[in-house]
Amino acid sequence: MLKHLHIKNYALIEELAMNPSENLNIITGETGAGKSIMLGAVGLLLGNRADGKALLNKEKKCVIEGEFNLEAYQLKPLFESEDLDYEPRTILRRELSPGGKSRAFINDTPVNLEVLKAIGSRLMDIHSQNDTLLLGKNLFQLQLIDACAQNQTLLDQYRSAYQSFLTANKRLKELESEIERFNQEADYLNFLYEELRKADLQEEEQAILEEELKVLENAEEIKSGLLEAINLLSEQEYSALEGIRQARNAISKLASISDTFEALHQRVDSLFIELQDIVSEIEKDEQQVEFDPAKTDYTRERLGLIYQLQQKHKVPDLGALLKIQHDLEEKVGRFHNLDETLSKARKEVEAAEKKMQKSGQNLSKSRLGMLDELSTTLMELLTDVGMPEARIEIRRKEIAPSTHGLDDIRIYFSANKGVAPQELREVASGGEFSRLMFCIKYVMASRTSLPTVIFDEIDSGISGEIAFKMGSMMKKMACSHQVITISHLPQIAARGNKHYFVFKDNSQATTISMIKVLSEEERVVEIAKMIGGENPSPVAYENAKELIYH
Repeated sequence: MLKHLHIKNYALIEELAMNPSENLNIITGETGAGKSIMLGAVGLLLGNRADGKALLNKEKKCVIEGEFNLEAYQLKPLFESEDLDYEPRTILRRELSPGGKSRAFINDTPVNLEVLKAIGSRLMDIHSQNDTLLLGKNLFQLQLIDACAQNQTLLDQYRSAYQSFLTANKRLKELESEIERFNQEADYLNFLYEELRKADLQEEEQAILEEELKVLENAEEIKSGLLEAINLLSEQEYSALEGIRQARNAISKLASISDTFEALHQRVDSLFIELQDIVSEIEKDEQQVEFDPAKTDYTRERLGLIYQLQQKHKVPDLGALLKIQHDLEEKVGRFHNLDETLSKARKEVEAAEKKMQKSGQNLSKSRLGMLDELSTTLMELLTDVGMPEARIEIRRKEIAPSTHGLDDIRIYFSANKGVAPQELREVASGGEFSRLMFCIKYVMASRTSLPTVIFDEIDSGISGEIAFKMGSMMKKMACSHQVITISHLPQIAARGNKHYFVFKDNSQATTISMIKVLSEEERVVEIAKMIGGENPSPVAYENAKELIYH
C-alpha cells in the first residue's frame, strides 16, 4: 500500500506530500483546486506517458515519488521476473526534465516505462473516466471475469500451452515451405551433389596437381638440365667433383705440418661429401623425371574439372568446393528423411494443440462457473446503489484459440424494468456506468490482493441514501485494501479514516495547489460546507457531526 506520496513541480502543484491511512482516505476540495491533477501525477508514477508542458516551473524538473509497503502482497516473483531487487519498502520515482526527458526508477534502479507500468499496475488501481470507457470493451470484461474467478494460474498455463502450439505450428509451416521449395529444386540439388561426389575431390589435391603439371609439361627441359648438371659435377674428366677430390688430397698431405691445414682439409672434405650428396640427389631426380603424355593429359583434365567446378559454383579454391559438397550432402540427406521429419512435426503440433485445448477448456470451465455468481452479485450490489431494476446477463461463446483463451465473454446490461439487456457500450449512461463500475471494483476488491484502490469521483450522479450505501461499501473495502477516494458527497467524505483537503493558494504570483490533513474540527467544518455551502447553518454543522460520529 502507499505509505508516502511526494509531488514536486507538477501542473499547479509546487510541492505536495501526503501519508495516507491504510484504510479509507477522502480527498475533497473546491472545483479546479487540483484533486484530479494529483491523480495525473500518480498516473505518471505508474507509467503513463509524460507531457513536458506539465511542469509548473519550466526551468526545474518535476519529481513524483511514491513509497509503498509490499510485505503482505507476495510481489517478490514479479520483481525477479523484471530483474529488479525486491525491497519490502519499495520506492517508485518519475522525473521530467525541463527539456522534456523522462526518467523512471524503482528503488533507485533506472527502468523503462513498460517495467514501471508492470510493477505499478500491481500496486495501485486508479478508477478514472477511462475505466468507464474500458467497461464497454470485451477484453476488459473478460479480464474482469478472470480477476473475479482468480484465474491467473489457469490463464498462465493456457498461455504457455498456446505459445507452445504457435511455436510448433510455425515450425511445421516452415518445414512444409522448405519441403515445397526443395521439391521444386530437388533434381537440380541432387545433380549438383552427385557431380561433386563423383569428382572425388581431395584436400590439397589442386596444389599437388598444379605442381605435378608444371613438371610434366617441362619434363624434357628439366631432364636435360639435370643431366647437364650431373655431367658438369661428376662425369667430365675435369668435373667439379674430381677437382675437389684432387684438392682434398693435396691439402691432406699438408695437414701433418700445421693444424691450420688440418682445418682446411676438414672443410674441403665436407664440401666433397656435400657435393657427392648433391650429385646423388640430382641423379635420383633425373631418373624420376619422365616425359609421360598420358599422365600429362590426365593431370590437365583433372585440373580442368576442378577449375570448371570452381567457376560453376563461383568459389576461389578447392576448400570452398568441398564445403559446398558437404552442405549439399547434408541438405540432400536431410530431405531423404523428410517424411519422418514431417510426420514428427505434425505429431508435435497435434500434441501441443491437444494440450492447449485442454488448458483452454479448464480456463473456460472456471470462467463459466463465475458467470451466474458474478451477475447475481452485481445485481444485488446495483440494488444497494439505487438501481433495483438493473439486470445483468453475462454471455459466453466459444471462439478460435487466441492469447486470451477460447471464450468471447460479453456483459449485457439493462438499468430499467422491461428493457432487454444490451451490450454495455450501447446502453449505460455516465451515472449508471459509474455505479456499475463501482460495484465491479467492490467485487474485485474482495477477490484480489491489489494493495491500493483509488476512486476519482466515482460517486458522480448519486445522492441521498445511495451515497450512504456507497460510503459504507467503501468503508468495507477499506478493511482489506487501502482506498483513496476523491469525492464531492458529504455522506462519503464522513466515512474516511483520514480526510485531505485540496485548495488553491493565490498568495504568490502564480496560483498553486496545496493539500492538508484535516483535524477532527476541520472535518466537521468541511463536511458542513459540503452540506450547506460556504456559510453552513448550525443545522448543517449538526448534520456533519451526525454523519461523522454515527
